[in-house]
Amino acid sequence: MKSASILNIAVLAAGICSTISAQSTKSPIRHVVVIFQENVSFDHYFATYPWAANAPGEPPFNPRSDLIFSQQGALRLRGTPSVNGLSTDGVTGVLLTNNPNSVAPFRLSRAEAVTCDQDHDYTDEQKAFNGGLMNKFVEETGSSDPHCEPNVLKSVTDRGPSQVMGYYDGNSVTALWNYAQHYAMSDNSYSTGFGPSTPGAINLISGNTHGATLVKNPDESDIAGGSVINDGRPAFDDCVPSSTTTISMTGTNVGDLLNAASVTWGWFQGGFKPQTVTADGTAVCSAAHAGLPGEKKLDYIPHHEPFQYYLQTANPHHVAPTSVGMIGRTDQANHQYDMSDWWNALNAGNLPAVSYLKAPGYQDGHPGYSDPIDEQTFIVGVVNALMQRPSWNDTAIVILYDDSDGWYDHVMPPIVSPSATSADALSGTGVCGGTLASGAFQGRCGYGPRQPLLVISPWARENYVDHSITDQSSVLRFIEDNWNLGRIGNQSFDAIAGSLWPMFDFDTPRLGNTTLILDPSTGQQR
Repeated sequence: MKSASILNIAVLAAGICSTISAQSTKSPIRHVVVIFQENVSFDHYFATYPWAANAPGEPPFNPRSDLIFSQQGALRLRGTPSVNGLSTDGVTGVLLTNNPNSVAPFRLSRAEAVTCDQDHDYTDEQKAFNGGLMNKFVEETGSSDPHCEPNVLKSVTDRGPSQVMGYYDGNSVTALWNYAQHYAMSDNSYSTGFGPSTPGAINLISGNTHGATLVKNPDESDIAGGSVINDGRPAFDDCVPSSTTTISMTGTNVGDLLNAASVTWGWFQGGFKPQTVTADGTAVCSAAHAGLPGEKKLDYIPHHEPFQYYLQTANPHHVAPTSVGMIGRTDQANHQYDMSDWWNALNAGNLPAVSYLKAPGYQDGHPGYSDPIDEQTFIVGVVNALMQRPSWNDTAIVILYDDSDGWYDHVMPPIVSPSATSADALSGTGVCGGTLASGAFQGRCGYGPRQPLLVISPWARENYVDHSITDQSSVLRFIEDNWNLGRIGNQSFDAIAGSLWPMFDFDTPRLGNTTLILDPSTGQQR
């Protein structure tokens, strides 16, 4: 018995050593935590950065540098880099006062955190961009959602289609602005393609929405040219309603690459743990919460879980990991977990090398059932916890979004992947972009709308704005490069994705305290 125990310990130790060896990295980053939120364009959150209105009763935001005046008398900030926004001083600016859209952009106060969901369909987003004129947002993506009326949601702000031109500043998205002041952000990062949540989530993990098949209750509008363009639900998930269209994906995702290299990883999503399991083993995901909108929303939203579209990385019955020690490693959970599993792993010192975090519905920032204030609570809670762990020194947090929700943004993206299906409309009926390369996959027109992307790390450049072009698959490329995983192949966007490397400085460690502990409610420094 004793010799058997010694043998078991030796085998376990050898496995751990093998895993550690396999997880050697190109940079000092040993842990990547991707916080993947919902439905924000860059201008919607950063239109006037770093200038906030500082209205009475709202958490004030003041840029960290001193005010100075240029020789021309214009107000400037010493040391705060400018962004490609709507205004350089928070008040004036051509796009604030003389906008090509039928309604000018307007500030949303913190009291207006609850808004309606806008139209972010693949086709309608292209129409809003209008060949690069960026002037049809009110007509094409502005929405009056009948579900989002004042008698349904409390404190809702609904100006009809004009709502799409609204933006927040540092008095509402205070934490994100503070993170931008102390770490790195991009003002030139895009959704890999046009459209809603499902394409964005799949591009995050595979860089390729092609290879889609309608499985149940087929809705042909969910696929164009063999690529996912709308929100069909994952085929390998018990918690998808039986009447819903489901889609399966073929091909490789980052989970396959990480498994092949023995790198620990997981997707962690609020509400993934079943509340009940039926007699035949079917999971029922019924956990729900009400945030500021006031109406309960299911915590688990299946089409926000991209790995459930792929048979090889799915956990259809939402089975729990066999132990905390196995979180991140291959067992019956197959790397798909509840958010509570991530917290258990973090507290046990067993953080996987790569963690994808998806907030429960009420905290994911999605208009109509979530909001920037509830979103901030989730983000700050995660970031604060990571900063207070020993692993912080080798951690990088990446915050980005699945789609723009159709919110106004003034920047036309570069079209690196044209398409010509009946769903395309950017350059005319049935056309998005220029001439397709021979054999190029259809239904993947992109890049799509511009979105926020932030990197928080002891190795992130401080108070830095990256202007190089990146997209959702740039996160995939960073993980591939850092762990030497190779590329997805099969026309994945990872092959052409811009690098996140410029947002880091791996040659010069930051001096002094690299943490920034914020108040989850106000977003201000504690």
